[in-house]
Amino acid sequence: MALAGFAAGWVDAVVGGGGLVQLPALLLGFPGATPAQLLATNKVSSVFGTATSSLTYWRRVRPDLRTALPMAAVAFVGSAGGALIGLHIPKSAFNPIILVMLVVVGAYTVARPSLGQETALRFDGHRHTVVAMLTGFCIGVYDGALGPGTGSFLVFALVGLMGYAFLEASAKAKIANLATNLGALAVFAPGGHVMWGIGLVMAAANLLGGYTGARTAVARGSRFVRVVFVLVLVAFIVRIGGQLLGWWT
Repeated sequence: MALAGFAAGWVDAVVGGGGLVQLPALLLGFPGATPAQLLATNKVSSVFGTATSSLTYWRRVRPDLRTALPMAAVAFVGSAGGALIGLHIPKSAFNPIILVMLVVVGAYTVARPSLGQETALRFDGHRHTVVAMLTGFCIGVYDGALGPGTGSFLVFALVGLMGYAFLEASAKAKIANLATNLGALAVFAPGGHVMWGIGLVMAAANLLGGYTGARTAVARGSRFVRVVFVLVLVAFIVRIGGQLLGWWT
């Protein structure tokens, strides 16, 4: 679980999607746990990693908070609402939904090689903030209800929809992702769904992974982030698709 937490923190800090490492690990490690327990424990671990990577990105990239903070605020609200939905989602629904979203995001990214190489914003002024807030809210609902891949979907939306370069998108996505993790925890924790022992062990490893990943992304730039983004998507598609086809458990 600690190794899964570190790997998830690194991946999540670079391109998002750390939950796609952690949640399958929790599913395999604790087959008797309820969906709410798995989602809640995943959030405890993730919040430490996203907090660390958010701070690292802020110190080194200085993302524009005029967009990031409103986006994060509505993402928090959306995630809290999504967590209430997540309490009633069966385990069997997790992978098919995630797989479809990953295939769409991956295909679009590969089809546009220049995507995310440099910032070319598509909206101005208040429209830019409104689009960012709508994006944050919708993805926040998904994060609260399911979670895995949220960071990747945030990065993709900021790059593909709004026109950011991958590095700047990752920096803003981490701030919004921190808010979605906190929003979901605000629902899960009071309900007693968190497995605190394993969650805190994974959190410590996730924190270290998040710090390492953010520093790597800042040092290597947008091209590196794009390559890792595509590789991570392909790996997750193969992993989840193979599981659904019965190739492995």
